[in-house]
Amino acid sequence: MAGTQAIVAFKNTNGSMSVKTFNLSSYSDIIEGKLSFPVYDKRAVFNAGDGSITIFASVGNSGTGKINHVWQVGPGVSKGFPEKHEFKPENLQSKGTLDLNGGTSSSGSKASESASDAATKKRNTHGILNAISWGLLFPLGAIIARYMRTFESADPAWFYVHVSCQISGYAIGVAGWSTGLQLGSESVGIVYSSHRYIGIALFALATLQIFALFLRPKKEHKLRFYWNIYHHGIGYAIIILGIINVFKGLNILEPEKKWKSTYVTILIVLGGITAVLEAFTWIVVLRRKSSRSTKPCA
Repeated sequence: MAGTQAIVAFKNTNGSMSVKTFNLSSYSDIIEGKLSFPVYDKRAVFNAGDGSITIFASVGNSGTGKINHVWQVGPGVSKGFPEKHEFKPENLQSKGTLDLNGGTSSSGSKASESASDAATKKRNTHGILNAISWGLLFPLGAIIARYMRTFESADPAWFYVHVSCQISGYAIGVAGWSTGLQLGSESVGIVYSSHRYIGIALFALATLQIFALFLRPKKEHKLRFYWNIYHHGIGYAIIILGIINVFKGLNILEPEKKWKSTYVTILIVLGGITAVLEAFTWIVVLRRKSSRSTKPCA
């Protein structure tokens, strides 16, 4: 990953082994280079039995006596240079501390494990907050607004329930968005472009939707028709993008299968409720129209 000084071994097309050192400043500039500490007698052995490669090298003291240690397995080699490894949780947590003075460096290892646990907790928090806000509260708020208003007795209660649901979703979403920004700043070189851009779009659209609450004209106002288009269009866009981004986040975090299954189940339940309420709403609306058309004129 970017910022790593790496000793890399790979098998050439002619079957020979190569061991090179890379000082990675960025992914766009992966070139061979010297490390900040001396490396001698580099060689590698390929184990045909399990396909593993063992690197042998003598590493000089860097001055501090300790170096941070990461280990990775890349997908392949292109034109004599290693390709980027994956960014799964197990890849990002593959790190520790080496004591070149012969100590156990237990405190360094514990610090590394603690930092890794903190990063994992932050990623999980980011995922949970966004799943609740964009993936659950916003769709639920839309369902409340569309179907509760069908019942005349629910007016204006449905409006306050809808607004409470959407404002809560926005607040939780902003918290999740901010943790995502923090994760990005702490993970130099690790970029999930589509997930990031959709998250930015969601934040911008949701902010516009909050402004819609203060710009809402009265029902009889001539601008109410255009406000409805604006409000509904942005609302449905948030729901669609939010659900898409939740699944993108799940693919990045790769949690236990039960978490993805749980979210899919929730969406199916909400979809089923929506289908039933949609049918019921049309029945109510058609009956009202029918009753009005059969009333005698005064």
